[in-house]
Amino acid sequence: MNFNAEQFTATQQANLTAASGLSQSAFASFERLVELNMAAGKAAVGESFANMQALMAAKSPQDLMAVQAALVQPAFEKSVSYGRHIADIVNSTGAQLSKAVESKMAESEQAVKSLVETSLKNAPAGSEAAVAVIKTAYEASQTAAETLKKVAKQAADSAEASVKAATAQAEASVKAAMGKAKAKA
Repeated sequence: MNFNAEQFTATQQANLTAASGLSQSAFASFERLVELNMAAGKAAVGESFANMQALMAAKSPQDLMAVQAALVQPAFEKSVSYGRHIADIVNSTGAQLSKAVESKMAESEQAVKSLVETSLKNAPAGSEAAVAVIKTAYEASQTAAETLKKVAKQAADSAEASVKAATAQAEASVKAAMGKAKAKA
């Protein structure tokens, strides 16, 4: 198989386009994170002053404790919401990047397969046994690569599910503890 200058240029252009797309995705995600952090910071400053005023308005230690207890639940809920927003941004960016990488890997695998097939078709007469060995080795490597991809995807899915379960459990524990604290107050 002859790899000519036009094919090289087309491949380089496709790679440049893919890199540009990935850069745009990364910057868009960074932009979303900055916007989220700016909004959270702005809200936190405003809420801090309002909370301080509420705390300073307390007339007795019991009032102070009641105000503090009342401030804990909204702060927790906002913290959980903030974490979910970050997780959403990170997960969507990861999915975009994974999709792009998988696409490029598929293209590369197809190019290698095409190169191997073309090379084997042009093998000299009498080399059928060597060609069969090469084909078998190539097919085995492709099967192994597919198996590794599946295992990696399963591991990533399992890790994501574990993180979600742990987050849900932590939220439930904190809510239960807050409920018990309110009942005592």
